[in-house]
Amino acid sequence: DDFDWNMYLKETGSLSAPSECFRQSKIPPANDFEVGMKLEAHDPRNATSVCIATVIGISGARLNLRLDGSDSSNDFWRLVDSSDIQPVGTCEKQGNLLQPPLGYQMNVSSWPVFLFRTLNGSELAPATIFKKAIRNKGFGTYKLRMKLEATDRKNPYFICPATIGGVKGDEVYITFDGWSGVFDYWCKYDSREIFPVGWCCLTGDVLHPPGNKVPIAKNTKKIESSPFDPSDATQHSMQSPQETAVILPTQQIRKLAQIKPPRPNPAPEKGSTFKNVIPMRKGQSSGKKEKTIPVLCSTSTTSLRTLARISRDRNVSAAPSKIVMSTVCVYINKHGNPGPHLDPRRIQQLPDHFGPGPVNVVLRRTVQACVDCAFESKTVFGFLKPDNRGGEVITASFDGEVHSIQLPPVNSASFALRFLETLCHSLQCDNLLSSQPFSSYRGNIQSPVEHDKNISGK
Repeated sequence: DDFDWNMYLKETGSLSAPSECFRQSKIPPANDFEVGMKLEAHDPRNATSVCIATVIGISGARLNLRLDGSDSSNDFWRLVDSSDIQPVGTCEKQGNLLQPPLGYQMNVSSWPVFLFRTLNGSELAPATIFKKAIRNKGFGTYKLRMKLEATDRKNPYFICPATIGGVKGDEVYITFDGWSGVFDYWCKYDSREIFPVGWCCLTGDVLHPPGNKVPIAKNTKKIESSPFDPSDATQHSMQSPQETAVILPTQQIRKLAQIKPPRPNPAPEKGSTFKNVIPMRKGQSSGKKEKTIPVLCSTSTTSLRTLARISRDRNVSAAPSKIVMSTVCVYINKHGNPGPHLDPRRIQQLPDHFGPGPVNVVLRRTVQACVDCAFESKTVFGFLKPDNRGGEVITASFDGEVHSIQLPPVNSASFALRFLETLCHSLQCDNLLSSQPFSSYRGNIQSPVEHDKNISGK
């Protein structure tokens, strides 16, 4: 039977924590995600790392996620309006790179290929179904012995009836009704793991009933905030104060949510683009010409389409494939002549180099840096010719508006370096950039393409 909060509060003589205390929407967000969808998520074990994740389960307003390249032991739950999740492509737009999860099970050098194979043909969660994270409301008015619903950290699928066992600064102590203290924990007052009474009923999530050690209150007394003694945590959770009732929608039907099983990995289709290459001994010949595929380490739709088109055009499935990742590194000459359009002080604030990394990402970062370092960004922006073939996007603010322009698609280091050489020539700063580190001697500088030729000749 469904858990009845009204009856439970009456029997225990308890008071529910006001909904204003919680960092949760008063109207729970809709969950339009589906099992199997891909998205970007922060690695819970390394918050600075953004990874690709797959929705493997849905319950109420929550998603059960698995980081691609990790195993089931690291699965985790997030609300649909969590700031820890975002559409695929967000990381790239912000100038960052997707990272392999902590404990990535394969060689790190295989990550770009793994990333492409993971995203190519996958169902990406559309941006429209992501919900804005609710802002912090400030300190709530939690008091001892108030009731709420809380996530069981040891079994995160479960949300259970709980009690405020202590209040200390900006933290509250969560004790689970009827269960031993091993499940209890401290959390911030604005934690997304705690919810007002009735939350599961509104979202259709499952509320796990209390344990068997919940006493029925015989006398009621007014709740008062008092210093918390950790040794009394369990006792606080069992004692019941003032009798009250919680009003829930009369026509709200609580649906018991079930975790949807993850979709099985489809078997490789016949004629698949990627095949395992069997190592051959020196001198052996397969009789077929080996082909190479440039890998665009990018999550943009254009990049994925480009790689898929290249694979089809070259009929890669007809022969074993050798995966080649096209990367580049561009160095900044901070002692060179910046020309009449770039501010030397801003150039000094740039990193010593962009990359090494995927050519499209490094090209975008370098060009964007030139625009950002300009005395007049409009002037530098004017040297860029618009290209509508789906390359990286450069932005600039001038004339009271934010303007954007697409760079040409790029999948080779030589193309990127020649593009930068042309741009530097237009900006009259021919020695600003190079594919090799600059000598400490200020006069020993070369253009990007000259260095590229030197590399090719070695």
